[in-house]
Amino acid sequence: MAALLAGPVVPAARGLLGCLLSAGGATVRITEVEAYAGTAGDPASHAHRGRTPRNAVMFGPAGHAYVYFTYGMHWCVNVVTGPDGEASAVLLRAGEVVEGLDVVRARRPAVRRDVDLARGPARLCAALGIDRAAYGSYLLGDGPVRLRPAVQPVPEAAVAAGPRVGVTGAHDVPWRFWIAGDPTVSAYRRHVPRAAWR
Repeated sequence: MAALLAGPVVPAARGLLGCLLSAGGATVRITEVEAYAGTAGDPASHAHRGRTPRNAVMFGPAGHAYVYFTYGMHWCVNVVTGPDGEASAVLLRAGEVVEGLDVVRARRPAVRRDVDLARGPARLCAALGIDRAAYGSYLLGDGPVRLRPAVQPVPEAAVAAGPRVGVTGAHDVPWRFWIAGDPTVSAYRRHVPRAAWR
């Protein structure tokens, strides 16, 4: 797992499908991810313009959590990848709850269907109780947020790819990967530029 994460971001993203993420008394099987290549010509990345206090953990080493707050209300979690000093990360977009279903349901009582509990990056964090406290934590150890290899690797034929979601730059780059046909994968919404003022 450490070797996978220390390599290029796209193979790392594909390799994270099917892996298990545990936190807050529950575990999800990762079903959807998005790759971000940092300063390497990827304007959609939080590290595109260089290191800041917010994105510092993205510059490595690999295997740590990059957690950020978005829209003033949601947490999202990424797995840092690539060589130390070169910013890249994989956003965990969706997962299937495989352990601690009762815990997750207590956290998200308004959700009617189990497949929707961690369907989307903010919902995944809410399901697992992940917030700012997880920023920078090492995911491959025995800490409060743990990432483990897939019980059964996802076959290459079952991996689908397409454009990333909700980004203004490089939104057509096909670096979103998901397990084809899995009901927990989030709905795709194409980026629509805001209308210019007239």
